[in-house]
Parts: sequence; C-alpha cells; structure tokens
Amino acid sequence: SLALRNEGALPLTNRVSMGNKNITQPTHNKASNPFLIEFFRQNFSPSVRFQTLAPRSNQNSPAFFPAAPFRATIGAHRNSARGRDLPDSLKHDSLKQTLDAYDARASLAGAFTIPASWYIDPRVAELEKQSVFGHAWQAVGRLDQVAAPGQFFTVDLAGEPIVVVRSADGELRAFYNVCRHHAAAVVTESQGTAANFRCPYHGWTYGNDGALKGTPDFDGVCNFDRAKNGLVPIRVAAWEKFVFVNLDAQAPPLEEFLGSLLARVKPLGLGSLRFFERRVYDLNCNWKVYVDNYLDGGYHVPHLHKGLNSVLDYANYTIENEDRFCLQSSPVETSGASVDPDAAATRQGNRADYFWQYPNFMLNWYEGYLDTNLVLPLSVDRCRVIFDFYFAATNDAAKEYNRQSIAVSHRVQEEDVDICESVQRGMHSRAYRAGRLSVRREAGEHLFHRLLAADLRAAVKE
Repeated sequence: SLALRNEGALPLTNRVSMGNKNITQPTHNKASNPFLIEFFRQNFSPSVRFQTLAPRSNQNSPAFFPAAPFRATIGAHRNSARGRDLPDSLKHDSLKQTLDAYDARASLAGAFTIPASWYIDPRVAELEKQSVFGHAWQAVGRLDQVAAPGQFFTVDLAGEPIVVVRSADGELRAFYNVCRHHAAAVVTESQGTAANFRCPYHGWTYGNDGALKGTPDFDGVCNFDRAKNGLVPIRVAAWEKFVFVNLDAQAPPLEEFLGSLLARVKPLGLGSLRFFERRVYDLNCNWKVYVDNYLDGGYHVPHLHKGLNSVLDYANYTIENEDRFCLQSSPVETSGASVDPDAAATRQGNRADYFWQYPNFMLNWYEGYLDTNLVLPLSVDRCRVIFDFYFAATNDAAKEYNRQSIAVSHRVQEEDVDICESVQRGMHSRAYRAGRLSVRREAGEHLFHRLLAADLRAAVKE
C-alpha cells in the first residue's frame, strides 16, 4: 500500500511505505516532488493507487482535488518519454475511468472543469467524433450557398466528407461525398453549380438528387441494382441563414435540438443581414479549449482583449443557460476617452449578444453585424474555426467599414489563438489536472462540460 497524507502542518510530508521500505520526504508544499516521482518510477507499477491530501491552509495547490483516489499512470497518458516505453495496457486508465474523473452532478459552486486528460487523450477525441459530432446537428454552411438549383458546397464533418446541394427539384439535400464504386470523393470542388456529379476516379455519374445515372464499362455485373447505389443521403435542415446536417438518422428534428434558441434569436432580425466574407483559422489546441475560452463569461476580456473591453460594460455582463445554448450579453458603450476608436466605430448598438449552441456553433451579434464561428476538431490537439461575417450593407460604399469591422474581429481572434495554444500546452503539464469555475462568470462553461459528459458517457454505456 502507498499513502500520501498531510496532517495540516507545513511543510507537507509524504510518508511512503512498501514492504520494508519506509521513507519520509518533505515536499515543501509543492505538488510535484522530484524525489517521489523518481521513487514511483523505480518501485511502483502504474496500477498502484494513491491519495494526496493538501494542507488545509493551502487549497490552491494543484494537489488539492476531490478526495477520491486516482491511478498513478506516471504521466504515461500525457505521452511522456517514460510512458512511451510502457505497454499500451499500462499507458492509460480505462476510457470509463477517464470519463468518471469528472463529476457532472456538482453544482457550479462545487464543480471542477473536465479533466486535462479529456483535452489530450486520443480516445476521448475519437469518442467525441462518434458520440458528439456524429449525433448532434451541425451548422455546416449558409443557405445563400445553395439558393439556386444545382448549387452545392462540400464540407468534412467528424471525418466524413459531405456534399450539400439544392437539387433540380428545389429540395435541399445532403449526401456522403463518397462514390459507391470504390470510395473516392465524387465532388472535388469546395462549392459550385452542377446538374450532375461525376466521380473523377472511374467516371460514375450521379444526379444532384443523388441518383446513380452512369456506370461506364459495367455491363455483365450480376445482382447490381443501380437504383440502390446512389449517393448515401444525410439528414439536412435549415434555420435562419444556416444549413445543418446530422449523421444520425434517428436524431430528433433540428427544431427540437435548438429548442428555445429559436425564439431568443428571432428578434435580432438576422434575415436582414448579408454575407460578406469568410475567414478560417487553424489553432494548435483541442476544440474544447476554444469553446471554453468563448464561454468564460467575458472573464478573460479585460485582460486579453483591451480594445474590445473598452466598449463592453464588463460589470453588467450577463450569462444565461437554457436548453443546449448559452447567451452571454453585455451593454455596449462607445463614448468616452478610454474607448478603442476602431472597436467603437464598428461595434454599434446598445447591446452585444453572444450565443453558443452545443457543441460548437457561435453567433456574435451587434446592431447591423453578425459573425458566426464553427469550431471543428482536426485532431486531438488541433482545431479549425470558420468565421462568416454578415453586415446590413455589403455594397461598395460599405466595404471599407465592413473590412474595418473584420479587422477588429481579427485582432481579437489573434489574441485568442495565442492564449488557447498556451492553454493546450498547459494541459500536458503534471501541474494541472482540472480547474475550478467562477460562479459569477463561467456558468456557460459548466453547461458545456455537463452536456459533453452526458454524450460521452451515454456512448460508453452503449
């Protein structure tokens, strides 16, 4: 057996016993003791269990966590150099144990964030691909991209290539962009207009309704029904200006998934805004780091976004959770000597509304302006954020103003990229396992973590 205890006096002392080995070593209140770590490495298997109790007067130490034992994997699950030499069976806790490390039942005041392992474990990333992105409605494009018959666009979602098209009959359709012959991508352009889709590999041709129309040199094939070999359909629906798809044929309708978000967004009059420009950012961080940053209730804004902060009323910033969405809102103040001139010129109206829809879609609204953010995982430690910008006017006279507004957004995004990538690096540190949440600011992040935990645990039970 192994026990680490603190009796409340400083410095904290680790008392280790194993067989006839008894060692007492002061830790000087540090969460990571190099002596103890080396002792673990040389004397214990990764299956040994231990408990750390922090001094009552030092509860800010990284060693202070809920009083539940956890497995000592000696950093293997963080891909340390030592861990790479261990067999796979010893490198990780079971996936269920990893998920059970988060208590989704805790109130906001008592909650921890989801553990660092959820941001760096490839198994969690794969589970998210299947159980979150494979079952939730996902905003994948704009209605203006498929306004006329034959218009299409392509997108990758959860590792699946997809084509969305307005068919000749006027119906909005979506298909897996995979040829039924030998699995090549049928549509290779990002967007365009086509009456038919011709696979570049062997020339199989599909109508924009998905029906298989042509199969060169395929005479004599037995038991082949062309009618049953069209492109495989995907559920598709539209809301406001946005196209959503769902890979789960049994999922509830989009309206049910969005819930009361529909009513909360309607008064904003998004229909009067026009698409102007798209920008794409690739970040070296897990997709959840970016969502966490978005949902911290403006907590980071005064420290990280000085320009934006100068036009927001931080003290009266509000956070509302409902269904699967969070609304963060702030009064806008564009007068005064301390305001950033570019932010003040482009962030108009009395209020800013920032909507997040689970799991990865955001709408950021000011008077006469909207930008949407779609956060897509690329790997366990990389993500892509797609920004679409909308304005009340998009004519030549408005272009300079619109570009000035986008420049303000770009500056904020660059600041967010730096901090998100810093957080991702910190997730690999032995000094961090999980953090606490601000009751005043981080209710949205708490909602996100609980919804995510419910989806992941449901998939493991299945």
